[in-house]
Amino acid sequence: MRSPAYKEWRAGVESVQGCLQPVRLTGKWEVRHLGSGDLIASRQGRVWASCGTRRAAVCPTCADRYAADAWHLIHAGMSGGKGVPDTVARSTRLFVTLTAPSFGAVHNRPGKRPCSCGRWHPDGYRLLGSPINPGAYDYVGAVLWQAHSGKLWHRFTIALRRAVAAASGLTVRESGAHMRISYAKVAEYQGRGLVHFHAVIRVDGPTGPDSEPPAWITPDVLADAVRSAASSVELGTVRPDGTPLPLRWGTQVDVKDITATDIDIPDGADDDGDQAVADTRLAGYIAKYATKGTGATETGDRRIRSQAHIDRLTVSDHHRAMIQTAWDLGGLDQYADLKLRHWAHMLGFRGHFLTKSRIYSTTFKNLRAERRAHQLQTALIEAGLPEDTDVLVVNDWQILGIGYDTREQIELATAIGDRIRAARQQARKESR
Repeated sequence: MRSPAYKEWRAGVESVQGCLQPVRLTGKWEVRHLGSGDLIASRQGRVWASCGTRRAAVCPTCADRYAADAWHLIHAGMSGGKGVPDTVARSTRLFVTLTAPSFGAVHNRPGKRPCSCGRWHPDGYRLLGSPINPGAYDYVGAVLWQAHSGKLWHRFTIALRRAVAAASGLTVRESGAHMRISYAKVAEYQGRGLVHFHAVIRVDGPTGPDSEPPAWITPDVLADAVRSAASSVELGTVRPDGTPLPLRWGTQVDVKDITATDIDIPDGADDDGDQAVADTRLAGYIAKYATKGTGATETGDRRIRSQAHIDRLTVSDHHRAMIQTAWDLGGLDQYADLKLRHWAHMLGFRGHFLTKSRIYSTTFKNLRAERRAHQLQTALIEAGLPEDTDVLVVNDWQILGIGYDTREQIELATAIGDRIRAARQQARKESR
């Protein structure tokens, strides 16, 4: 820390806000006037770039940025902004949770009664989510359900449109002249290693969020359609021995109306009845799941390379069995299209953690483009040029390395990142 190189190293860490997997680059960049070709600004040497991961277990700093973008994406579809009109706040909207079916009894904390094993389990109990009888647990069914859950969601959205159209006495094609259904969903791992999906489902008018939905699309009508669609969806596959395996949603389908101002925030936070506050908190509640991993510890959030890798994992027996099952099924020709070995570290889940329909709101690409545009405008102002100056940015970089060289550097970078994140959170609280 006393060496001359430490200040340069620390400046690199701070430039990426304490990223734990930074990409170190060497090269140069130039900003030139697009018309005249005159050099406006340039830099040559070494720079650091953030890793950009979404998983908090890998890099909390980059996961924070991803969660912030996810919040804007979800919130804009609920309250407007980022190119979405604020009239969406008057559209019929539901907060829906779809779960996985049971593949065997697991240790849990029901609250008012003991676990199925006959005992009461405290928070943090190491067996929570694991099977009561591992030998009887359907690991093959669980992994295959997980691998098809994205397609199951797609089937649900199709069935939902049909159910809403049927409620109005219209065909799906005819209903398009009256309304459009959009959504944003995020996947969350439960303690048993299976995902369930949280989603904001919204009904707009025929042209999207800039038009009013028909008056007959009430929250109750939409809620009934959600439950009907969830119960009707079925996807067929087979077990390794050829036995048919029908895949469905779990019986627990949670539906909350978020059109009204008295929404009950799922995480138990108090709500003062203000719709903007409710939308903000609910968007944060959903967005935080976009950065979570499998729950199989940090080691289980990295791609599996071999059987020896599985044997060395520091995970629970249940998660190891899920990973092992995905690895074994991935070696069978009949499941080659599922690429289960590629996704064994995710317990067979192959989908994106946050997806949305096209017209729900803005995109991650647009949010990042806004950030780049703001940085460019700042650079132009510092150079004494108008913000709307047309420029050409030229980059020429080569990778020197990724991550840090020693455990001590990782510990220092973690401490620096923690301080930066704590200061940012405090500033956010004070601004509120």
